[in-house]
Amino acid sequence: MTALVSLHNALFARLQAIDGLLGTTARFLFAAIFTMYFWASGLTKLGDGFLGLFVPSSGAYAQIFPRAMEAAGYDVSQLSILHTLVVLAGTWAEFVLPLLIVFGLMTRLAALGMIGFIAVQTLTDLIGHGVWAEASTVGAWFDKIPDSVIMDQRALWIFLLLVLVVRGAGPLSLDHLLARRLTP
Repeated sequence: MTALVSLHNALFARLQAIDGLLGTTARFLFAAIFTMYFWASGLTKLGDGFLGLFVPSSGAYAQIFPRAMEAAGYDVSQLSILHTLVVLAGTWAEFVLPLLIVFGLMTRLAALGMIGFIAVQTLTDLIGHGVWAEASTVGAWFDKIPDSVIMDQRALWIFLLLVLVVRGAGPLSLDHLLARRLTP
């Protein structure tokens, strides 16, 4: 039994010693699973042409401020500049934050930003879109159903991002390259 425990400890000590394994794997999984999801979502918020980066579509306001848009009769001109700034920030975040994570540049801050983004996204879904009343969508922890969109999936999204916050981007990243160049 002692030999088995020693083998176990030696094997997993080596695995744990692999520098950057978790950060690199987390970045790869984020790129494979979420980058296109967030970019596709961001594209739905852009207005027409190049200026669409600065003039969001009316659908962007409806996605982010559903109740305010309904109250304004879906007339964007009835909303405040604050609404526009929030929509622009959210739209740009869907492009910039995933890109930073994929390239491993300012990864910890980008991952924190994505956690905040997902928190706002979740609150918007629950409160703004009224999803809180749909038990199958919201789900519950410690039930036997592991695929609810809010409680289950987004908890795993945030866990993946927390790995990046805690462990960093790993050795195959711009963060690592810059750290090596800036360290005397």
